[in-house]
Amino acid sequence: MIKVDCVSKHFGGVHAVEKASIEISKGSITGLIGPNGAGKTTMFNMIAGNLTPTAGSIYLDGEDVTGLPPYELFHKGLLRTFQIAHEFSTLTVLENLMMVPAQQAGEGLINAWFRPSMVRSQEAKIRDRALEVIDFLNLSHVAQELAGNLSGGQKKLVELGRTMMVDAKVVLLDEVGAGVNRSLLREIGNAIVRLNKEQGYTFCMIEHDMDFIGRLCDPVIVMAEGAVLAQGTAQEVISNEAVIEAYLGRGLKNK
Repeated sequence: MIKVDCVSKHFGGVHAVEKASIEISKGSITGLIGPNGAGKTTMFNMIAGNLTPTAGSIYLDGEDVTGLPPYELFHKGLLRTFQIAHEFSTLTVLENLMMVPAQQAGEGLINAWFRPSMVRSQEAKIRDRALEVIDFLNLSHVAQELAGNLSGGQKKLVELGRTMMVDAKVVLLDEVGAGVNRSLLREIGNAIVRLNKEQGYTFCMIEHDMDFIGRLCDPVIVMAEGAVLAQGTAQEVISNEAVIEAYLGRGLKNK
């Protein structure tokens, strides 16, 4: 689904990513791990269109999308969540989800004035879909709560819910477990697995929680110093001596 071919990103004299190649297979939940400064976030930002590679190419479902901005990638089915949730804090959970679908009839002044029945009909369908998503994510009890009042884990679930409001081909998850309590993390993990198994979502996630990675991800790609160091199952990579050394001897086996 995603092919990153010999991509580099330089910031002046700093080579954040250097000639790195990865593939994210359709229907997989791929983990992307590595020590701080390994180039993981830079890689994500290039795939998501937030950064343009200095060299190399990125393909989405066989199409060269190198350097395309995020809004164009959104329309092609590539979505991304963030380590710090980007909710609309003064809107309800339901409203946060209803805002996602693009080109809604009500966004046009002419439609709002002269085609109100069409606007209402489309809005009702979007609302029904948003309520389905809220039920899927077990968020019905906070559907009318302002998103800014939610816990960190609930905000991550809302971000995941936003990806369900459109026809997503691949979703990039940036440290979905950061700052989330274990109970909600299990719920997030269960939702990701269900979306993958039941609806065919393709995921790639940056994550530091190796238990979470081990439960969800296959394969796991390890980056270090801007390059791909290893790839395999979670057990294979945490047993890899080069990977353990890259983590400065902290011993992934003990995590």
